[in-house]
Amino acid sequence: MRMKNLELRIENSKSSLPICNSKFLIFICVLCACSICQATGLEGMEKSVVMIRGAGQEFDFVTPWKPKAIAQGVGSGFIVGDNKILTNAHNVSNNKYIELQKEGVAKRYLAKVAFIGHDCDLALLAVEDKSFFDDTKPLELAELPGVNTAVETYGFPMGGRRISVTKGIVSRIQVDTYSHTGADSHLVIQTDAAINPGNSGGPVIQDGKVVGVAFQGLRQADNIGYMIPTTVIRHFLADINDGKYDGFGSLGVMLYPGLHNPAYKDYLNVPADQQGIIVIETIMHSSVESILKPGDVLTQIDQYAIDNDGRVEIYGLKLEMSEVVETKQIGQTVELAFYRDGKPMKATATVARNRPVLEFARQYDIAPRYVCFAGLVFVPATRNYLETWGPEWVKDIPFYLRYLFRNSIQLNTDRARKEYVVLSEIMPDEINAYAGEFKSQVVASINGTTIEGLEDVWKAFDKPSEGFYTIMFMGVDRPLVLDAKEAHARQTAILEKYDIPFDFAQGGPQQARLEVQQ
Repeated sequence: MRMKNLELRIENSKSSLPICNSKFLIFICVLCACSICQATGLEGMEKSVVMIRGAGQEFDFVTPWKPKAIAQGVGSGFIVGDNKILTNAHNVSNNKYIELQKEGVAKRYLAKVAFIGHDCDLALLAVEDKSFFDDTKPLELAELPGVNTAVETYGFPMGGRRISVTKGIVSRIQVDTYSHTGADSHLVIQTDAAINPGNSGGPVIQDGKVVGVAFQGLRQADNIGYMIPTTVIRHFLADINDGKYDGFGSLGVMLYPGLHNPAYKDYLNVPADQQGIIVIETIMHSSVESILKPGDVLTQIDQYAIDNDGRVEIYGLKLEMSEVVETKQIGQTVELAFYRDGKPMKATATVARNRPVLEFARQYDIAPRYVCFAGLVFVPATRNYLETWGPEWVKDIPFYLRYLFRNSIQLNTDRARKEYVVLSEIMPDEINAYAGEFKSQVVASINGTTIEGLEDVWKAFDKPSEGFYTIMFMGVDRPLVLDAKEAHARQTAILEKYDIPFDFAQGGPQQARLEVQQ
């Protein structure tokens, strides 16, 4: 698994969620004022490309019982088979309502999400009224286009009623971060065809076939857009064949291009003519944790030789070795060749999700979990929560949270840990007076019991206590102390005062149990 220091900005009609990139600001195309190229030479594409109107509602990750306002947006999609419409995941994330419209047809058709892959920003929609597909033509997928070849982008920028097409040239093919989650990296194709807000989810065409799906563009450059290539699309479509989406996998390993230094190569006893990439860390519980060790030098993955930059030659291009893993589905295997202490070795590794305890990716379509006891609101530490600090969240979040976010893989030594838990908010009451200094701190333990997940929080407060609840926080040398009897006595009044549901999220019934013990 490779991690990058990137700072990107997602900007659309629904939200403005920041991520990190030292050079560019990237936008996801949904809806804002931009110029439109007039459509010419559609060649029947109007029967394949559709407009998508969606209404979504995001979650508040500080006070999770408060839903945000409904927001609407417009995107594009295209027909890829019987009752199948492909689009971007960001067009339909956190959706409450989706409708489709064909060019020249006034009727709007109700649609629903059949499958969604946030890690690759793709979704497949189904339409209840099958007459939608009358007189339509599914589009075929092609292989990767060549650099410096012409492509056309189709869609409904600004939600215009007629399909628009813009022409451009493929300028680059590389692995890069997808703005939707801000953490997942896959192959992207760069083009100078204008990809404007509203084009998202529309097909990019070459010689009558789809070579990509428009999905994001650079805000700090003119006419530089990106599309999701058919290698990623095919992986997504193959994944859902069994009726569920598993996602893209990885090896769960962090790598370092240290063999450029001849002294380092000698230090690791790697032959002078051998290239490869150095293992510096494996993710806890990853599928290679028992196979690879720090200091191992990966030299080959399947039949692909790995160079000193960690790249392989695949699809006629030099790309990161992760692209070989991307050709596999979850549960499939790759063959690894590597050096350890100067000795050549081989092993078989399984491709798995291999996600860190503190998830780097932004999450969607999942209601936030929380526990509220004695006016103290506890939530899992997630990227969504950290981004509530605003556009400059990476530097504005409290020091310990920033330190944990950047280094959680190395810092976590607790194999039972499921997640980190934060005191996100304090609903003021006499029982929690003077507790403000502990807001935004990471919970370490309650009454001596290590907190390894949100479930442990409500279990700790559900446990009868005659004296006090003593809450310790990571990096803090003093406790937050609650009078146990008074905390239970004030619980109902606090929930009613702040309109907090009694039955919710991870605990669900735990709130009722807390009430019974008064």
